[in-house]
Amino acid sequence: MQQRLTYLMASVAAAGVLAGCSPNKGPVQSSFFRESGALIDAGNFGTATMNNKAYMTGERQWTYNMAQRFANEVLTTVNFAFNSAALDAGAHDTLREQAAFIRRFPEVRFRVYGHTDKVGSDTYNRRLGQRRADAVVNFLVSQGISRSRLEAVVSYGETQPIIVTEGRERRNRRTVTEVSGFVAGHQHLLDGNYAAVVYREYLTSGEVESTLTTGISTGDQQALDTGN
Repeated sequence: MQQRLTYLMASVAAAGVLAGCSPNKGPVQSSFFRESGALIDAGNFGTATMNNKAYMTGERQWTYNMAQRFANEVLTTVNFAFNSAALDAGAHDTLREQAAFIRRFPEVRFRVYGHTDKVGSDTYNRRLGQRRADAVVNFLVSQGISRSRLEAVVSYGETQPIIVTEGRERRNRRTVTEVSGFVAGHQHLLDGNYAAVVYREYLTSGEVESTLTTGISTGDQQALDTGN
């Protein structure tokens, strides 16, 4: 009798465990009915390796350095009139400076972000932010920048104001141009060569000037330097 009772209790416990593994019980239990690894890969598999490679080759660090340099040397923001995507004279001047910088570094990609103030619906403002970003990209292209280097055009609409207000605010009506990375497979880029890109002017400033700029040959220059 005791053995039969023990067997019955064990059967009930086993049934409870099996019931707990039912596909309707939740993500952990239902994982037994999914393919192997379904819960392990949440869509980020390989991200750590990608980031490690970017740091080891120097791309992530030099992208950051180039972004800092771009922000320090030129104005990155263009402002707009209310409910407008038209570029005024001040915007043209700023974008010409941006284009001059971008032309100096053909290995680098850029992204333009569009913003609006809080007046109007979210849907309308996202479209307006897109139009503003498109206007900036089109102007940069007109200055000789390849459209393929302007990696993406993004509209944040009214979601990222500089000044938190429900009213009209010119500083919120803007686009921002930022460095987004390096052109994949560019012929001038090799692993470990990012410093040569970022500090190109410093490297070329140390080279001996040619006769095209000084009118003096390298041999003559060396003779002058030694006093012979």
